Amino acid sequence: MLTLRRSADRGHAHHGWLESFHSFSFADYHDPAHMGVGNLRVINEDRIAPGTGFGTHGHRDMEIVSYVLSGALAHKDSMGNGSAAGKADGVIRPGDVQRMSAGTGVMHSEFNHQPDAPTHFLQIWIIPSRRGIAPGYEQKHFASAAKRGRLALVAAPDGAEGSVTIHADARLHAGLFDGAERAELALDPARIGYVHLVRGSLRVNDRELSAGDALRLDQESALVLEGGQDAEVLVFDLAP
Repeated sequence: MLTLRRSADRGHAHHGWLESFHSFSFADYHDPAHMGVGNLRVINEDRIAPGTGFGTHGHRDMEIVSYVLSGALAHKDSMGNGSAAGKADGVIRPGDVQRMSAGTGVMHSEFNHQPDAPTHFLQIWIIPSRRGIAPGYEQKHFASAAKRGRLALVAAPDGAEGSVTIHADARLHAGLFDGAERAELALDPARIGYVHLVRGSLRVNDRELSAGDALRLDQESALVLEGGQDAEVLVFDLAP
């Protein structure tokens, strides 16, 4: 079964410094019919104005993935990332995938690192398989060539294929498609597939998607991506 949700049906907030589109209920946007999909709880498409961002705030028991589309996002946290002594400089750029495991609790901030242009990124929250783990951070770069005409695994519970390791029963693929490029992915019909089109246009299992559209797949055994026009896509394999 395929369920299509158009970009225009998402929640929308404009705070001047921040414009955000919410795929699922978040903050002041509440829709009981869209509280998440399986263990995927949040997809926020955010645009942050130069010189602004999210001040220090806390999270617990959530796997948080950031995926930058343009600009640069400066991340700083209570684990030391983003500081001179931190393991990571905390700046996330296009092609990077950042995973922060909030676990028992973490404080962090996120700011636009670009002085003269907005930063456009996706913030993704996935419910962890186990609560109360130690907070953690990981960041990896996935070159465009690795995603061109195929689905590259960028996040998984076992860190397979060089992906970041998330503490959740979910796998996240990213791909770039244009023209005749085509890819297929086998799905377990007992799980949930979820496709979020980041930009461009793409045909997914014979459904035409435009930027911001999403397609949920229930009891399906295969995913087919084709007919892309400057398309960038995220594909989730989720616990029901």
